[in-house]
Amino acid sequence: MSRPTDLYEEIVRLRAAGVPAALCTVLLTRGSTPGKETMKMLVRQDGSTLGTVGGGCVEEDVRRMALEVIHSDRPETRSFSLNQRDLPESGLICGGQVTILAEPVTPPILVLFGGGHVAGAAARVAKECELRVHVCDDRAEYAEPRQHPAADECFAGSWEEAVRRVAPAGHHYLVVATRGHKDDAAVLKAIHDGGCRPKYLGLIGSRAKKATLDRILLDEGVAPEFLASIKTPIGLDIGARSHGEIAVALVAELVRLRRTGALQAAPERPARPERRHQAPV
Repeated sequence: MSRPTDLYEEIVRLRAAGVPAALCTVLLTRGSTPGKETMKMLVRQDGSTLGTVGGGCVEEDVRRMALEVIHSDRPETRSFSLNQRDLPESGLICGGQVTILAEPVTPPILVLFGGGHVAGAAARVAKECELRVHVCDDRAEYAEPRQHPAADECFAGSWEEAVRRVAPAGHHYLVVATRGHKDDAAVLKAIHDGGCRPKYLGLIGSRAKKATLDRILLDEGVAPEFLASIKTPIGLDIGARSHGEIAVALVAELVRLRRTGALQAAPERPARPERRHQAPV
């Protein structure tokens, strides 16, 4: 089946499939430019494009900018100066300037390994924050669409199969929340062996649980740097206790990561001391 040629149809298709892409729009032009305001180009994760922002060498620069935006999941505006390479027919050494907005069009995917109460609550909260949600479990009754109506997709099968479905998971947040240590270890081993490189990898539980799993997985050949990348406990430290509170803490942490690129808040700068002006005597 060929890809649709309509840019907006392709955006809908990519969003439904969870494939990352960025939409580049000409916001402003100055001087002689092949691209005109409001022209658009869609850049897919594989670097292929649909539409145009005017062609020429600057279009390749815009494509690379879009790939950066896909990776960071944050919009960016950048201006490009055109030269004779971009407008060879003009005979000008310097051409005009074009300002481009590149914005991601596909939200990240939250994959919940384990379809229990925390996963159910997390799926509901995540959908309110415009994340796509997949729920996976090795028990069919815990990966039922009726059990998780907020999820975009439910999958029942082995943990290895579940991981293979999302690998390499470059646009994903992976959260391991199974029913026990054995299954947690199986999921983490599958993620490691599957070469996944998610934006976030979290494990529900305490640091003591994480230490126990680290020992088990090290004995199974899992790389120490992979184990160091696992976030435990998950979520912002808000004193969460209930399933709903844990879900709120988790999704809040993912929103911070998505919007700022960091798991931790930037340290506050110390307040400047006020200058006191002595009154003239």
